[in-house]
Amino acid sequence: MNTHPYLRAYLGGIFVPTLVLPLILTVFIVVRIVLKVPVPIEQAIIFPMAVVPSLFGLWNVVYLGSHTRTHLPIGLHGAILPCLMAPAGALTATCLHVLEFSAHGVTWFGACTWSYGLIVPFFLVALAAYYLVWKYVVGYLNRVLGIA
Repeated sequence: MNTHPYLRAYLGGIFVPTLVLPLILTVFIVVRIVLKVPVPIEQAIIFPMAVVPSLFGLWNVVYLGSHTRTHLPIGLHGAILPCLMAPAGALTATCLHVLEFSAHGVTWFGACTWSYGLIVPFFLVALAAYYLVWKYVVGYLNRVLGIA
């Protein structure tokens, strides 16, 4: 069965964020309502919920199309995605006046300030998480769908 491999790659890519993002939204809403956090977190999660699954799917299509030339392992290919998403997300959030950069750190919604020292370890954990998710989950789905 070799019909529509890019469609299967897209579907294999969107699987993980489609399952995980509603859980993250639930946590954010509980934090907002129960803990009375004054940051409009639900506004910050809606855009990623629309974009991230599509990016995962398209990134898996890119992997399928480029793997014969690059021979890049799927885990490493997946770990490259946050390196593209973080600057694009920061640029978008800055243009929408949701994120502000200063000498002390990054201010989100004018309420939460994170120092740059906290952002770097978080980003490294995200890289590791993306590597593992792509290596084990997306790679497994690609094998099940017959496109690996």
